[in-house]
Amino acid sequence: MKSSGYRSIFHIYLIFFLSLFGALTAAVILSFLLFSLQKPDGSLVRSDWPRKFTEQFGEQIVFTDGKPLLLQSGMELLQEEGIGFQILDASGREIYSFQRPEYAPGVYSAPDLLLLFSEGQKQDGQGICFASPLSGDYCCLLYFPIKVSRATMYLNGQRFTGGKTVILAAAAILFLIILFSGLAYGVFTTRSMNRLITSIREIAARSYLPVSGGGVFRDLYDSMNRLDREIRTSDRLREQTERMQEEWIANITHDLKTPLSPIRGYAELMQEPDSVKQEQYGQYARIILKNTSYMEALIDDLKLTYQLKNGMVPMKKEEQNLVRFLRELVIDILNTPEYEQRRILFTCTRETILFSFDPTLLTRAFRNLILNAFLHGEAETEAALHICQEGTVIQITVSDNGKGIPEKDQENLFRRYYRGTGTDEKTEGTGLGLAIVKNIVSMHKGTISVSSIPGTGTAFYICFPLS
Repeated sequence: MKSSGYRSIFHIYLIFFLSLFGALTAAVILSFLLFSLQKPDGSLVRSDWPRKFTEQFGEQIVFTDGKPLLLQSGMELLQEEGIGFQILDASGREIYSFQRPEYAPGVYSAPDLLLLFSEGQKQDGQGICFASPLSGDYCCLLYFPIKVSRATMYLNGQRFTGGKTVILAAAAILFLIILFSGLAYGVFTTRSMNRLITSIREIAARSYLPVSGGGVFRDLYDSMNRLDREIRTSDRLREQTERMQEEWIANITHDLKTPLSPIRGYAELMQEPDSVKQEQYGQYARIILKNTSYMEALIDDLKLTYQLKNGMVPMKKEEQNLVRFLRELVIDILNTPEYEQRRILFTCTRETILFSFDPTLLTRAFRNLILNAFLHGEAETEAALHICQEGTVIQITVSDNGKGIPEKDQENLFRRYYRGTGTDEKTEGTGLGLAIVKNIVSMHKGTISVSSIPGTGTAFYICFPLS
């Protein structure tokens, strides 16, 4: 943990150092750009180059008979740099020129000359002009074709020498501030990271206490609080599922043993011909077959649940009239001897609703829903099936007027291994029927929900979208 903290401090120091170095580099480059000029040929020179050039250019002027003349080397130098040239007399009038620009006047007043001698003068953004005195009350003017857009700074040497101390002191203070702020930030970040790592370990150990606070890592702590809640919720659901699964395994084991007992008993009786009358063989055989069918149903539910969970059930869709399909399913159930005395009310808003579905799977789903009403209801319990089409949605309602389902059971009704416990009587079924129904409906892009009032009845609502 300590080495990780040291690395964090080193990284933060490195970031601050690189930032400082970048800032200083940018300052140097900016200063160079601010106090430099670009000549017509593209080369960069110091911003005081025009003044120094003007002061030194006097060497290219000679006097003959008291009159100034420009040397050939001076002309070549002016041509090379593209600089205009004028010589003025004591009254400010031009007496000689070379490459004089069009904007340059032929006569200068005394104030204009004073300005030129002091700091130069911009010429409408086309260039700048500097003046240099010559002997005999003459002066020369040089017109530099440089568009000056930077400020030329002249420093007072005495003040600048005294200001060096202030500048160095300010730079040292700035450096120390950055240094110690980096150290403080590094320590703060390291402690925060250590706290975050500890919180992550506590989440993994399920001992995390939610943190409520602001600061730089507020969003991160909010995410960790949410993660802890989700993990704890997942743990509760997993524990509940495991508990339900254990209960289901115990129940299914008991349910499998229950039909085996009569099968074994009646089979042993049938092995002793002297103890069984001839007319009893048929009765015993029917009991054995009934219990065998019950065991087959349990095994089929287990197999189908596993296949649906792992996506191993192939879809064999056919476009059929869903109304006719459900009506025939209701008739088949009522033609079964076990349910021939029951009542199922079938209603529909239209006689033809074409839908692409797997007949085998939907038969299993709706048969489970209808038979559940009879299995968990009284002898006089009636079921109802209503189908309609609203726009591009098929709505099917399977309801009954039975005992209803307690509210606490409705939340878990479609979960695997769950069997309702609304009464003190032994619950029937494998706990897989409604989970199978939901999986089948989902495979057809549909949804299923339940509404139930204890003592009044239960209704399942299934919706299928029409593609």
